[in-house]
Amino acid sequence: MPSAAADRRTAHPSRFPLTRPTLEALRDVTFHRLPHLRVRNERDALRFVRQVGYSFTFSTFGLSAPCLWVAVSGRRHPRWPKHTHHDPAVGLTWELKDILPAKRLVYYGKLLKGRPTLVSLELFPGFVALIREGRRSGDYLADYRDGRLSRTALRIMDALMEESPEDTPRLRRRTGCEASERTREFERAMGELQRKLWVVKTEEIYEPSFCYRWDLLENWLPEQVTKGDALSRGEALVQVVRAHLTHGIASQERIMTRLFDVSLPEVERALDVLAAEGLITRGVPIRGLPGRWVVWSGG
Repeated sequence: MPSAAADRRTAHPSRFPLTRPTLEALRDVTFHRLPHLRVRNERDALRFVRQVGYSFTFSTFGLSAPCLWVAVSGRRHPRWPKHTHHDPAVGLTWELKDILPAKRLVYYGKLLKGRPTLVSLELFPGFVALIREGRRSGDYLADYRDGRLSRTALRIMDALMEESPEDTPRLRRRTGCEASERTREFERAMGELQRKLWVVKTEEIYEPSFCYRWDLLENWLPEQVTKGDALSRGEALVQVVRAHLTHGIASQERIMTRLFDVSLPEVERALDVLAAEGLITRGVPIRGLPGRWVVWSGG
């Protein structure tokens, strides 16, 4: 896959006044939204996730963020096909989002905004530090006592602490959620546990019928959890915000607070660190977009 870095050096945001079209042209490069940069195979996909740090899978949900399906398509606004089962880009994206996590090459789960997210193993400790703040799996009981964990999620954690990994059908039986009318309750609890980084989906099983296999996060990615435990919350947010701006080129404080579920003062402190290193410019107007922006000006 041709280097996105080479394309980006010719169109750095500090070289000209930033407008909405030029910003999107820069993102075409960093998000691999060009035909010659598109993701074609597993190796390309792993390189893409490692470059961008985090990526949604099939949609950006209206956010200016990387998306694996868009990178596979190699276009800024690919049209969602009418028949997804026969579409090569959708098929490859589906295959890649299964293969990479199953090989423990990336993290995959309902993380940012509660949406399916791929995260590089290099950046993932930052999310561990931000979300778990040094807590281990056994600390889920404290979350429940403090009202931060639902009762169904508590039962799922009890079951996985007793025996894991576990596939979805057996986990539902063990937690009393086997009945069809409790499907949404179970799915909400699993989403809750993924967002809190207590559990991780380790495999998608297709035979004899389709289901997922689940495990405790520290069983699946112990090295990344240990590295996350060693990071302060401030250090972690600097890493995450840096990845966000390096490839998104421009953002606003309110966007970052919502995307990463952190407070405005925390974002401001992270930006102070990046500004002191000469990596960002704050208060930049972008023609065609409202407000003032934080713009990446580093290499």
